[in-house]
Formats: sequence, structure tokens, C-alpha cells
Amino acid sequence: MEISNKYFHEEDKKYYLPTFKRFPLAFIKGKGSRMWDANGKEYIDMLAGIAVNNVGHCHPSVVRAIQDQAAELIHISNFFVSPPQVALSKLLVDTSKLEHVFLSNSGAESVEGAIKVARKYAFTHKRGGKIISMHNSFHGRTLATIATGQEKYQRGFGPIPTGFVQVPFNDLDAVEKELNEEVAAVILEPIQGEGGIRPADLKYLQGLRELCDKENVLLIFDEIQCGIGRTGHLFAKDHYQVQPDIMTLAKGLGGGTPIGAFLCNKKVGDAIDFGDHGTTFGGNPLASAAALATLKVIEEEKLLKAATDKGKWLTDQLNGLKAKFPMIKEVRGLGLMIGVQMDRPAAPIVKGLMDDGVIANATAESVLRLVPPLNVPQEDLEIVMEKLEGVLTQLSNDEQ
Repeated sequence: MEISNKYFHEEDKKYYLPTFKRFPLAFIKGKGSRMWDANGKEYIDMLAGIAVNNVGHCHPSVVRAIQDQAAELIHISNFFVSPPQVALSKLLVDTSKLEHVFLSNSGAESVEGAIKVARKYAFTHKRGGKIISMHNSFHGRTLATIATGQEKYQRGFGPIPTGFVQVPFNDLDAVEKELNEEVAAVILEPIQGEGGIRPADLKYLQGLRELCDKENVLLIFDEIQCGIGRTGHLFAKDHYQVQPDIMTLAKGLGGGTPIGAFLCNKKVGDAIDFGDHGTTFGGNPLASAAALATLKVIEEEKLLKAATDKGKWLTDQLNGLKAKFPMIKEVRGLGLMIGVQMDRPAAPIVKGLMDDGVIANATAESVLRLVPPLNVPQEDLEIVMEKLEGVLTQLSNDEQ
């Protein structure tokens, strides 16, 4: 078998459903913040599998946990419990200060579960099941989650599930106008990811909490991208000191192993009966062991502080480039969840970086997204900034 980027890219196009506009690269190895493609080229990874590899590629502790667990027990069913699942459930409840957890396989599945339990709570309180979400949000690709999200993801998949309404992000009055007895919950990302790395305002989240309490509407935080240490706190909610009724997790939770979760407080948990929700694979021993190891690495290696310190350094450097290159309009984010707002499509910058051995991506068309592993070495960040400046310089020169 030929081992090259071209070979794997062509083979992929033959067999895989054409849902991804892939770059013609095939990666075969990763370690820490570095990856190698099938042609042997080395890259610095500033995307981390889209905020998934928060402890880097193939962290030894996570690899060891997966290997050890795979040799003992991979899967049972949720008719039974396993020690890794029990330990992970306790850890997530303790660190989130919520009351209950449900383990799933992905972010979209976690949001679907959050919507279900929110509607069950509303039903027990004789309220309707409408869900309010935000413009430019992203909560997944299933039918219910695209109903909460951007219109471009809904096109061609009608009829879209009903019972969803969208309002502008960071606009408290817009939410208040929609609140009535038909509303079950408000869902939002504390920092919008696919919407362009846009943090919520503190007074907005505080106001939402007050409004939801007043109207007995549940507040759901989607922390699938911004959670698990990404922002310098284990959960982004802790930046704001605002506690949701339900919180969804995935991406960074398993260190690259597919696992998701949603957590809820006691009043939501009290509305749930046996059989109201379920999963075959969610929280199986293998995935739970990987998640436990990932969370342990974040704590033991002090990666929350690393995300804060490195995020500040990176933001300062990017603002320095902003002063030099007018094409940069704004630098946004928290910790190591950073968006660089350009005055043009960001794809050419992503391509220039990739050609020079750096993996990043464009979101919301004109935003360069940087979400590296939390343990990315300082020297790698310095190399990336040099390469980014080189790409921006070349683009500026091409315009002259």
C-alpha cells in the first residue's frame, strides 16, 4: 500500500460520504503539540482536533489508561456500572457543583439529552417545550441541534423540528421578549465557537440567570468547545460565576476518545424517571478511563494556569500584530480559545500557515481560530507567531 497524502486523500474520496471539504493531508502520528503527515512533514497543531486534544496528542498518561482499561474491560451496558464510570461521574459532579451527570458519546448527543431533560422538567411544571437559542450558535449536526443553530446548517433538511426560536447573542431584552409559559429553556455557549469565538458579556449571563429564575425557565450552557480547561477554568461558567441548570460537555473531555456528558442540578434531576433517557455506548469503561486520565493530567500538570498564562501571552502577541497589520480587526477569546477577526476570509491565512507547518482553521468565514493543546510548549507558540507574521506579511505584500 502506498503511504502518501495523495493516496489516502484519493482513497477517501472514493468511499467516504462527501460531507467534509478536507485538506489533502493524511496524518499518521501525533505527539504533544506536533503531528506528522503521510509524507513525513511535521506540523505544530494549533487546532487540537477542534479543541479536543486539550492535553496534546497521545499523552502518555491517557495512552496508558486506555491500554490498561482495554486489557481489562472495554464495554458492558448501562444495565450495570463500572468503576471508571462511577469515578468519572463523581469527579464531574464534584468539580461542576451540579447534582447529576449523564454520559454520552458526543457533543450533539449531549445537547439532545439536555433538551430532552429540559422539556421533561417543563412538562412536570405544566410549561411548554420551546427552546430559545442564539443567532450564530452551534450545538451540533443532528436534527434537533441544527434547529437551535444557524440557518445554513438547516438548508435541505426540512421539515426542521419545531419548538425552537433564535434571538441575538448578548441581547438580554431579546430573550425577555420571548419568555412566556411556552418556553422550557434558554441554551447558549458562554463563548460562541463556530460563531467566531465570541464571549458572552458578564452582565448578559447574570441577567439571563435572573430572568430564568424568575420565570422558572432552565438555563443551559453548552461548554462542549469552551469547557475542560480551554479558557483557563475547568468550565467557562466559572469565569462568570454563573451556574447553569444544565451544562453540556464533550470535545476535550476524553483526550481524543469519543465521550460527552450533560450535567444538571437537583430540580432537573428530580423530574427524570427510569427510562426517560438512555445510551448504548455512553460512559463505557474505556471512554470513562480515558476521560478520568485526561482530567487528572489537567490537574496534575496545572494546565488551567498554563491556559491562562499562554493565552494571555498569545493574545498580547496577536494584538501586537493587529497594530502592524490593518487586516486584523479584533482579537477575542479567553485562555487558549482565541479568535482573530480578519477583514477578509481567513482561509488564505490557514492555507499559508499549513504550507509552513502550522495547523489552524477558519471559523465564521473571517475568523482565524487558535485552540492549541493546553500544554503546547512556549517555544511552539513563538514559532507559530513568527510564521503567522510571515503569512500576513506576504499577504500584505501581494496587495501592493
